[in-house]
Amino acid sequence: MSNKPKKIAVIGSGPMGLACAYELLKNNHQVDVYERDDRVGGMSASFDFEGIKIERYYHFICLPDTPLFELLKELNIDDKLCWRDTKMGFFYNGVLYKWGAPIHLLTFPQLDLISKLRYALHIFYTKSINNWDSLDKVNAIPWLKKWVGEKAYSMLWDYLFEYKFYEHKENISAAWIGTRIKRVAKSRKNVFTEKLGYLKGGSDTLLSALEKRVLALHGNIYLSAGVESVTSVNNQVEAVVVNGEKRCYDGVVSTIPLPFVPRLVPELPTETIAKINGIANCGVVCVVLRLRHALTENFWLNINDPEMEIPGLIEYSNLNPVREENDKPNTTTIPEGIVYVPFYMPKTHPKYTKDNASFIEEVQGYLNRINPDFSKDWVLAAHVSRYEFAQPICSPNFYQQLPPIQTNIQGFVMADTCYYYPEDRGISESVKMGKQLAQLI
Repeated sequence: MSNKPKKIAVIGSGPMGLACAYELLKNNHQVDVYERDDRVGGMSASFDFEGIKIERYYHFICLPDTPLFELLKELNIDDKLCWRDTKMGFFYNGVLYKWGAPIHLLTFPQLDLISKLRYALHIFYTKSINNWDSLDKVNAIPWLKKWVGEKAYSMLWDYLFEYKFYEHKENISAAWIGTRIKRVAKSRKNVFTEKLGYLKGGSDTLLSALEKRVLALHGNIYLSAGVESVTSVNNQVEAVVVNGEKRCYDGVVSTIPLPFVPRLVPELPTETIAKINGIANCGVVCVVLRLRHALTENFWLNINDPEMEIPGLIEYSNLNPVREENDKPNTTTIPEGIVYVPFYMPKTHPKYTKDNASFIEEVQGYLNRINPDFSKDWVLAAHVSRYEFAQPICSPNFYQQLPPIQTNIQGFVMADTCYYYPEDRGISESVKMGKQLAQLI
């Protein structure tokens, strides 16, 4: 990043875009952030859920999330970070089992001892990996089967691949799966207890603090202002076009999903556009329910059940007791449960276009199967969010498939969640990437 002050546009106001803008402003650049939504946050944005402010899509914090911790401290909101011992469950063929600790694995009646030992050994091995280059070239399913065996793979992993990746299930990088295992495995208080974190007020606490800091440093944030195109002259950024108006800049940082970029920047090289178009994505339809009662005691519930077309659900209130933050005097309908049920699928899947009511009805049937005491009158409110680029498909050799962050157009850089690879999507990774982009522009 040059020391000479520049005028820079940042496209997208998620954690990555806001972290990038903040970093640029600290280095005396002039920054304008453009967001097509009516609020900051991207996939981390919150909405008013019948009086409770909550995220459209769930997020949680793990012990290794150092970039996030550093930013929270810098923004003076590290006191909002809370930790909680969480529980995990495994709903297998109609029965809910305790999961997530060695004793639960050992007492799980559906697997033989050898399979259990192989499964545990794989977790311990994966937890120790620091360089993922070799596993980048390896297909995840054969890698998992080699370690845990066919039976354990079929029981513990296959449903996840089937209902998160659909036709892409045979084309997932072992490095990507491995880092997911490691991140959660490293977020433990001890061998028996998982420890996860959340922010009081949810991700909106971070987003609001970043927004205020950007504005305090004389940056601008334009909402409901999607960038229509990025223009260049002689391979040098010239301007962005917003609502038909050309606004000139020395540099442009794109933090929106890569599939949108070729339309915004048609001058990109054919090879770069081909690489962008070559990366597949899965969409998500995420159902959120407010319940009168807790569904289970678990934060994370893995699922392998022939009657359910989801690989898991999140009972977020078992991590973040949202109701405690929102309790008000004389309130009689305080929710005891907040449940997120994500349906991952390509946007081309016929089910993706079903109406919201169909998904809510389906989820209610699943909740009754998990807890027979559940009934529809437990549901205080329901909300459905959709996002067509929720999860990039990180296939083997994914490093080679990524287009360059710094393009041939001088002054234009781009990144999205693909560039967290081999790490999975997360706010800490967004913060880290935002800072990196600020250094590259």
